[in-house]
Amino acid sequence: MGGRPDRLGATTLTKIMWCPSVSLSVWTNAWLAGHAAPDDVLDALNAWAPLHSVAAYDAVAAGRTGLPWPDMDPAGAMSLLQTVRTAAGRHPGRLPGAPQVIDVAFPVPGDVRGLPAGTQFQRDALDAGEAVLIRVPAGEAIGIVPVFECGDEDESDIPEIPVLSWSVYSLPGIAAPEQLDLGDAEYALRSSVRSATEALVGLQPAPGGGNPRVLVEELLQAGGLHRAPDHAPDRAMRVLATAAHVDAIIAVSGGPAQIAMQSAADERAADDAMRPLAMIVRTARAAAVSAILQSAWH
Repeated sequence: MGGRPDRLGATTLTKIMWCPSVSLSVWTNAWLAGHAAPDDVLDALNAWAPLHSVAAYDAVAAGRTGLPWPDMDPAGAMSLLQTVRTAAGRHPGRLPGAPQVIDVAFPVPGDVRGLPAGTQFQRDALDAGEAVLIRVPAGEAIGIVPVFECGDEDESDIPEIPVLSWSVYSLPGIAAPEQLDLGDAEYALRSSVRSATEALVGLQPAPGGGNPRVLVEELLQAGGLHRAPDHAPDRAMRVLATAAHVDAIIAVSGGPAQIAMQSAADERAADDAMRPLAMIVRTARAAAVSAILQSAWH
């Protein structure tokens, strides 16, 4: 998955607090529930990239969303909103406890739960590390995967404007999302903060790299570029903020160009400490995003 360039690599910022799929899901969900205007959704998307394109991956997806087919001329961000509305339908007064119409997936190698096996959508979502899933009223679904695209610099050495491209796939019916307890996720996440902080203490600045604690703060500030709808529960936002802190430490500890270890043994110890933290962060974020999506319909 691409992202905005930063000192720790091109993909780091998209992992701090939000990713494009989360922004699209929580804001279009808020819009469908009557808590946000179309301009709010567009503002959230434009915080990721100034230009967006959306295109159907297959003819069935085009039929479920109204996207052109076989004409592959990509539409813009406003068409993305219409795509979500057409696929999801109108759900006024959706009962609390009913399956979420819009879900987000954060697949990683070895864990692709919720994604249809053996599909191009699954492979592309795994490559991106994220995807949006939308249940179509007829019992089927569509999947949406974002990919950043940046063209080569032209002869004037002026880089092309980055584009966030969204591909829309037809999917068979998908299972209801896994129910994640936000309280349990918050407890596990708080417990992980101490381990992450202790690992950070073992990192030493590399020549010309920068202080690890300063790098963590820079990443946290960058994550503040992306906001949530007003209906988002305070607890969910607190979990996301804590997850951002832990994830920033993980990102810094994984930046060999920026930091140096005391020894190879220290490096192995840090890796061992960080590996389970990444799963805790991923679970906590999924629980928080689910809580935000559900809160729009309460």
